[in-house]
Amino acid sequence: MRVVTTFSPGHITGFFQICDQPMDPLLKGSRGAGVSITHGVTTRVSVKKSPKTFVKIEINGNITESAEVSEHVIKTFLSRVEGNYIVSVEHNVKIPIGSGYGASGAGALSLALALNKVFDLGLTRIEAAQVAHIAEVKCKTGLGTVIAETYGGLEIRMKPGAPGIGEIKNIHLTDEYAIVCLNFDSISTKEVLINEKLSQKINKAGEKLVYELLTQPTPNMFMKFSRKFAEQVGLISERMWKTLREADRKGFTCSMPMLGESVFSLIKRDAVEELLKIFHKHALSGHSIIVAGIDFKGARIL
Repeated sequence: MRVVTTFSPGHITGFFQICDQPMDPLLKGSRGAGVSITHGVTTRVSVKKSPKTFVKIEINGNITESAEVSEHVIKTFLSRVEGNYIVSVEHNVKIPIGSGYGASGAGALSLALALNKVFDLGLTRIEAAQVAHIAEVKCKTGLGTVIAETYGGLEIRMKPGAPGIGEIKNIHLTDEYAIVCLNFDSISTKEVLINEKLSQKINKAGEKLVYELLTQPTPNMFMKFSRKFAEQVGLISERMWKTLREADRKGFTCSMPMLGESVFSLIKRDAVEELLKIFHKHALSGHSIIVAGIDFKGARIL
């Protein structure tokens, strides 16, 4: 039996533009900006030869039959190897799923890196990441998450596409910054991406803000433009508004992760405790609060 463990950071997108016109999924993607966080997905993959191929996927210790993106990645890699295998995948997910923290992209990316290594296929890190990007695009669970999580940091996605094709610019950021999030609920990325009216609104707002951030590439402007985008797109729920308005009064610029019913801010660590007081005030039973650092390394083999 061969075993490999990998990690991919989670990722929060502040604003974006949908770029899904090309037929080639490697060219599809998004322009926008976001930040990779130290909370993410650790994936352990074990494989052994077998008379018949069998795949088992666990998420946080529970066997699942609804891991569409992971299944797509596994199918792609199995098509490149000879013989049959028992493939066991264990995703340890430390971020909310379906709530704008890049969980599906992190799962796909960490899995692609692990399968490439465990099968000794010899793909480069970028080529393996491209498999994850294609899976996300085809399953309509993300467009720019994989390229962001591949490289880490606070990024502006200038050109859409998979890792190795799309282009990003990193905004200078130090480890004195942290991400603080209050998670209420999920929003379906798939439903947003197929909603033509909403997509038009997203693209109109997102395209302009990419150019504006490129001229003023700072953490503060990232938060300012993220908030502007969230307001223009119109996905902020009433309970999110209550949290945002109180944070505004206390001098914190917060926004929502795209796409999830959550509130987040990128702030210096010495201000974290004060913002947490506001988030705890608005968090009810079942709502989670996350404090994470910035991941500057990107997805990697452990």
